[in-house]
Formats: sequence, C-alpha cells, structure tokens
Amino acid sequence: MAIGLFAIFAILRFRTRNFSLKDMSYIFTTIGISVINSLKLTGFPVLGVIIFNIIIMIAAVILEEFTMKHNIVSHTIIYEDLELLKSAKKQKIIKEISTLTGRDVTCVKIRKIDYKENVAFLDISYRD
Repeated sequence: MAIGLFAIFAILRFRTRNFSLKDMSYIFTTIGISVINSLKLTGFPVLGVIIFNIIIMIAAVILEEFTMKHNIVSHTIIYEDLELLKSAKKQKIIKEISTLTGRDVTCVKIRKIDYKENVAFLDISYRD
C-alpha cells in the first residue's frame, strides 16, 4: 500500500503543477481513505469503516480550522528605496512596507538586490 501511495505522489509531483502543502494534505487524505475503503477487511463491520472515515474527516476539519488562525502568507515584492535598505532600521522598513501594502507585515527578507535597475526583491510575510 505504501509503495502505491508513493507512486501516486511521484506522478502527481512530476506530471502536474506544484501543489501547496494544504492541497497535498487533502489529496493524501483522500487517497488514503480510498485505499482503506477498497481493502477487503474480512470480519470488520462496514459500520466501523464508516465511523473511521467520519473520524478522519472531522479531524481534517478541526485541523483546518486550527491552522487557519495562524495562516501566514508570503509574497515577493519589488522595492525601489535601496537607501532605506542600506540602513539597519528593520522596524522602519517593515512599517513603510506595511503602509505601502496595507497589510500588517511581520517579516521582511531581502531576496535579491539589483543595483543596475536600482530595485530590490523582498520576501514579505503577513497574517492573512
């Protein structure tokens, strides 16, 4: 069973677009429930399989609600004020980017600085 799941995820990884971690978790859960339901469990009542499926679905919903409270989104932006980046005033940079984007930015990381174009590529993180 594990080798079959590994093969399915390898095909999904190389043959399709990239999935987010959340989407891959739902795909894994769906495929796992399907494999468990397709097994011939002799001596195991159908009601037990249904209850097991319901427990898995309820756990997925509860975990989804728990993780949505702590959802942090990251984006890459192009920033033109290189003079502010040269200074070590990280809070001032975060405050300015927060006002520019209208989001409560929690973290800023410099990905790349292009001195020829006089821009910087920044990874910003904020709570959604």
